[in-house]
Amino acid sequence: MRFLVLGINYAPELTGIGKYTSEMAEWLIARGHDVQVVTAPPYYPAWRVGEGYSAWRYRREMVAGVHVWRCPLWVPLEQPGLKRVFHLASFALSTLPVVLWQGLRWRPDVVWVVEPAFFSTLGAWLAARLGNAKAWLHVQDFEIDVAFDLELLPISWLRRGVTAFERWIMHRFDRVSTISERMLEQLAGKGVDAPRRFFFPNWVDAEKIYPLPDPNPLRAELLIAPDTIVALHAGNMGEKQGLEIVVEVARALGNHHYLQFILCGDGAARKRLLQLADGLPNVRFLPVQPAERLNELLNLADIHLLPQRADSVDRVMPSKLTGMLASGRPVVATAHPCTQVAQVVAGRGIVTPPGDAVALTKAILHLATRPAERAQLGQAARAFALAHWSREEILRRFEEEIRRLG
Repeated sequence: MRFLVLGINYAPELTGIGKYTSEMAEWLIARGHDVQVVTAPPYYPAWRVGEGYSAWRYRREMVAGVHVWRCPLWVPLEQPGLKRVFHLASFALSTLPVVLWQGLRWRPDVVWVVEPAFFSTLGAWLAARLGNAKAWLHVQDFEIDVAFDLELLPISWLRRGVTAFERWIMHRFDRVSTISERMLEQLAGKGVDAPRRFFFPNWVDAEKIYPLPDPNPLRAELLIAPDTIVALHAGNMGEKQGLEIVVEVARALGNHHYLQFILCGDGAARKRLLQLADGLPNVRFLPVQPAERLNELLNLADIHLLPQRADSVDRVMPSKLTGMLASGRPVVATAHPCTQVAQVVAGRGIVTPPGDAVALTKAILHLATRPAERAQLGQAARAFALAHWSREEILRRFEEEIRRLG
């Protein structure tokens, strides 16, 4: 089958949505399908275009056997609401002639588009109609809802029009998938009927992410003492995460010298977090690590940290959670009890209320002083990842659904 894939993020980006889109495309190629990807130059999570790429030129290349079209986009240095809108709109406009031409000339069997960026959905649907292809929308997060709920777009009157268009375009896709059961319920609330909804969760390659026996080479390189307890957040440092609470907890635990907080990654909030943590000896920042060191990075953690703002829960399902659990380490998450994140973490870590620094502090201290409990929760986390997030099983089920569409 021929797949035309449209998404703003793609390899060589190492984190977030691009990782899953590129792994899906490469898996389809390995299965004998033909895949072409329309995307942007790599820029995430640093919010600057990668070396060797241009933000202003079209480019075609092969990435792991996949034909990739790179299209221009504007990458702002800072990402407040309206600048983020223009950033996404620039990608939708620059990709429009490419996806329409590919739909008409190449005539794919399936046009698959991922949200974010929602602005690209119209172009993907038109390309599918031109090529008589099936149209598939995959929602990694409800960026419209998140933008308004977090007040990244403070123009309240605009919400009615945008959400009306969202419902209209979703009704025109043959399939609309998303990554958690709660997000499937939200698709129903947006009018997507049951036959067109599909559960397509993120996955983990459990052969590449697994509990490492000591010693961990990366831990040794970073000169972290064997008896130090590491509380790790690895991933995007955006506004949805609410990572300032980690700095607040680290400040409160400054006299617990056996505890080290590590924040690894990049993103819109990184600069602000560096300023907040200035002068705290128990907080350490690391850059994004290469893919081949991801397992060593995740195994740095004695405790994984998964903070979220209260107003973004169940609008997204953090993709980083798959690797956290597969590494066999317990997770401390901030989430309301009824959310999907809380349900997944329960029995594999501790859940505390969003924004409650005191509760988060107590949870971290509790696990830091109980190695046997950490080990037990970590084993349960690994078992859950193996049972529910197998890459091969998830992608085979996706492939079967595609064939049913045809």
